[in-house]
Amino acid sequence: MSWLKNVPYEWAVGLRYTRAGRRSGRDSFISFIALTSMLGIALGVAALITVLSVMNGFQTVVRDRMLAVVAHIEIVDRAGVSPNWQELARFAERNPEVRGAAPFLDGQVLLTRGTTLRGVVMRGILPSEEPKVTDIVNTLKQGTLDVLQPGQFNVILGSELASALSVKVGDSVTMMATDGQSLQSRALPQLTQLNVAGVFSAGHFEFDSSLAYIHIQDAQTLFHQPAPSGVRLRIRDVLQAPEVARQLAADLPPSIYLRNWTQQNATWFAAVKTQKRMMFLILALIIAVAAFNLVSTLVMTVKDKQADIAILRTLGATPGSIMKIFVIQGAVVGLVGTVSGVLLGTLLALNIHTVIPFIERLLNVQFLNQSIYLITELPSELRWHDVGLIGGFAVLLAFVATLYPSWSAARVRPAQALRES
Repeated sequence: MSWLKNVPYEWAVGLRYTRAGRRSGRDSFISFIALTSMLGIALGVAALITVLSVMNGFQTVVRDRMLAVVAHIEIVDRAGVSPNWQELARFAERNPEVRGAAPFLDGQVLLTRGTTLRGVVMRGILPSEEPKVTDIVNTLKQGTLDVLQPGQFNVILGSELASALSVKVGDSVTMMATDGQSLQSRALPQLTQLNVAGVFSAGHFEFDSSLAYIHIQDAQTLFHQPAPSGVRLRIRDVLQAPEVARQLAADLPPSIYLRNWTQQNATWFAAVKTQKRMMFLILALIIAVAAFNLVSTLVMTVKDKQADIAILRTLGATPGSIMKIFVIQGAVVGLVGTVSGVLLGTLLALNIHTVIPFIERLLNVQFLNQSIYLITELPSELRWHDVGLIGGFAVLLAFVATLYPSWSAARVRPAQALRES
């Protein structure tokens, strides 16, 4: 440690106090407490980074599955129909961020088979254009989009919906139009036989259990609409959907309404954001407990080093220098613990797909049931913003924990300390 000779004495003494003492059992005990504080901070930081990365991974997986059937932006006329949808599509595609546009028509219906009844969103699409805006083709388990031919009233059901109705490809279901979608002024709702021609599975229960596809011309016939509801868009960067929607809305009349995928799923995103905040607060308490263990460590160090403090004061050290010594000691412990935790948490987050299967084999348990979560491995997405926030929070707590003990050390009276030593 000869390099200590070239640094200010406050740093030299502060760093020396962080090392394990060899003169007495008391020094070793204080160093042991400091080590446990350091380990506590490291484990807390690592746990927080890993958990937030896993939550980010889940959020990304759910978002991607959601966007397999949900367009990035929808342009609809407030009147409910868009007879000039081709013009809207051409206008939207002039924006360099827009990759594709396709018409759609949504309606609320009831599907029944036997005694089973389910509320469904019946979505009319144009099979040749739909792949431009969603990944529905990649979610098809049975059938293709080509089975949706005008006039045949074929339908593609979500996998959970098909299971609930106990139907398979080749069967038929009865569609009952409700509230305003009945045959004009007739009291009884319209009943139509639909042919199950395909099944899709997006891996998102809400859509798999309540969404069905039909050709847009058949949808117009069933819902008595002269034109599609509007146009759905796909853009290059899904995270820029709100901004692109604002750009398009600025050049459209007030009768045209735009909504992006974050607005359509606002409740889910709000719930995820709340969960992440709560998890951050709960796991941050682990870091806080470990960081404030430094208080007891430094208080014991100040009590044990009162003679050293008195000698330094008689040699001319100022109260500020004494305070700096113990701030350095606590900050070094906090910094080493934080860096260790960041390294450990980063390694775990980046290799969670390897670590979790190893733990499952070791303990003979299964953390993720594929039939429930619809995924086979734990997703993880490390975000450096989160890492920086967690690391900064841990270092700040460690620094705050040093203030009172350091202030107490600066108030030691040299004469009294030497008499009591």
